[in-house]
Amino acid sequence: MIFKVFFQEDIFQAPVREHTKTMYVEADNEGDVRTKLAERPYNIEFIQSVTGAYLDYEKQSENYKLETV
Repeated sequence: MIFKVFFQEDIFQAPVREHTKTMYVEADNEGDVRTKLAERPYNIEFIQSVTGAYLDYEKQSENYKLETV
């Protein structure tokens, strides 16, 4: 399953929409995503499951890159 992760690059940075970055991670569930990213100093705002037509749409974006964690 693919998850879209919304995050700030600094764990101490307050969430600000204009500074939010996204990445795509393959994992079994949301907890697995958090475990995989635990070593990185990210302030994770939101994790969203991406499937079906939404996943197809996201794959067309130039920003779509599946992270290997």
